[in-house]
Amino acid sequence: MSEISVGLGVAVAFLLILVFNSIKILPEYERGVVFRLGRLRPFEYGPGIFLLIPVADRMIRVPLRTVVHDVPTQDVITRDNVSVKVNAVVYFRVINPRKAIVEVENYHYATSQLSQTMLRSVLGQHELDELLSQRERLNAKLQEDLDRDTDPWGIKVSKVEVKHVDLPETMQRAMAKQAEAEREKRAKIIHAEGELQASEKLAQAADIIGRNPVTLQLRYLQTLTEIASEKNSTILFPVPIELLRSLGSSREGR
Repeated sequence: MSEISVGLGVAVAFLLILVFNSIKILPEYERGVVFRLGRLRPFEYGPGIFLLIPVADRMIRVPLRTVVHDVPTQDVITRDNVSVKVNAVVYFRVINPRKAIVEVENYHYATSQLSQTMLRSVLGQHELDELLSQRERLNAKLQEDLDRDTDPWGIKVSKVEVKHVDLPETMQRAMAKQAEAEREKRAKIIHAEGELQASEKLAQAADIIGRNPVTLQLRYLQTLTEIASEKNSTILFPVPIELLRSLGSSREGR
């Protein structure tokens, strides 16, 4: 009886182990790709609890959450032969777990390598000014190309962002000089526009004074009033003859 009970105990324990190993639980953000005797099952498993056939079934867990991949710094030569260092970040996720396992050996590594080569090839087709000023358009181009090439692997690339563009020191100095020259040009243009407006106003004032000479006399009197407020200096102020004549005529009238 003892040997039979021991045998039954071993058999029960073995069955419990098999049942325990056959029960699988997957969270909402994972799916299971199952191979039964080496053949791919026609559907995905999960989320939740399900049973597998021990020994015959082998399951690979595939996460569905978005992966944030930091693309290492790449040396890029632009179309105008400027060498820059560029890095980027890629956001992608698995939308077809069966393709991600069957169509490519390691979808994460494959997407990483493709991102690096795509970054060099796409940015190398543009000039430096475009790389610095049209960042959004280049990001959209990278995302579109990556998404098209990773689609057979069941991967969806949702976003690509170029983070840093490191320029050589010589190019940085040249761009600083260019920016300084641009600021000086704008300052000269603004100064010239101010001079033009001032000359136009002076021309209008001269035209008004020419039509009515009395305004010139009033301007002189205003200037005398402004100068009289300063008591710390002696000022010689020329008096126009027309003003003296008008004063003399007023006295003779009396």
